[in-house]
Amino acid sequence: MKQRDSIPVKLRSRQRQTSFSSVMLWIGLAFLYVPMLILVIYSFNASKLVTVWGGFSAKWYAELLHNQQILDAVGTSLAIAFNSACMSVILGTMAAFVMARFRHSWSKMTLSNMITAPLVMPDVIIGLSLLLLFVHMADFLGWPMERGMTTVWIAHSTFSSAYVAVVVSSRLREVDRSIEEAALDLGATPLQSFFLVTVPVIAPSLAAGWLLAFSLSLDDLVIASFTSGPGSTTLPMVVFSSVRLGVSPQINALATLIILSVSLVAFAAWFLARRSERKQKMMMEG
Repeated sequence: MKQRDSIPVKLRSRQRQTSFSSVMLWIGLAFLYVPMLILVIYSFNASKLVTVWGGFSAKWYAELLHNQQILDAVGTSLAIAFNSACMSVILGTMAAFVMARFRHSWSKMTLSNMITAPLVMPDVIIGLSLLLLFVHMADFLGWPMERGMTTVWIAHSTFSSAYVAVVVSSRLREVDRSIEEAALDLGATPLQSFFLVTVPVIAPSLAAGWLLAFSLSLDDLVIASFTSGPGSTTLPMVVFSSVRLGVSPQINALATLIILSVSLVAFAAWFLARRSERKQKMMMEG
C-alpha cells in the first residue's frame, strides 16, 4: 500500500516541476520579446512622438526608404560585417587549430591566453589601442593615410577572431583524429587532409562562427567609433547619433525591419537543420 501511495505523490511532484518550468519559460520569453513587440507596434505610429499613439500609419517605412544616410550606413555595415566575418573565420580557425592540436607547453598557453584576451577586454580599450596602432602605422609606414572602411574591417576582424577561435576549437577537440590519419595513410597531404576531411566535419562550427562574427560586427558601436572616418559611418553610429538628438519613429521602423530579417534567417536555419536531421534519420532507418 505504501508503494502504491508513493506513485501518485511522485506524479504530482513531476507535474509541479513541469508547470513551474513552463511558467518560468513563458516569463523569460515575455521578458525578452514583449519590448520587441511594443517596438514593432509603435513603428506603425502616425505620431512623431514615439511615446504617444497617434493612429496606424506606415509612413515611417516610406520615409526610411528615402533616408539616404541610413541606407548608406546599412550598406557600409553589411559590407564591413561580411568581410570581417570571412577574415575572422580564417584567422579564428588557424588560432583554433593551434589551441586544439599543438602539444601542451608554456608557449601554447601564452598564445591561447592572448587569443582569448579580447573576450574579456573592454571595447573602449580595444578601440583606443587600435586607433593608436593605425596612427603610428600611418606615421611610420604611410598606411593607412586615413581611417575608413578598411580600418574598421581590420578592427572588427581582430576582436571577432577570438570568438570564432573559441567556437571552432571546441569542435576540433571532438574530431576523431584517426580519420585524418587514415587520409594521410592513403596518400593525402596534410593540407588535403585538412580541407577534405577536417573542414567538412567542423563546417557547422565554421558557419556558427561566421554568423557570430557577422552579428558582432553589425552590432559594434564603440570600436567602430574609434577606427572609422569620414564616409565610413556604420549603422549603429547613425542610430546612436540620431537617438541622442531625440528618438525618431524611423528608428522604430528600422529596428522592426532588422527584427524581421533576423527572424527569417533564424527560421531558415531551423528549417534546414530540421530537414537535414530528417534525412539522416531516413538514411539510418533505410
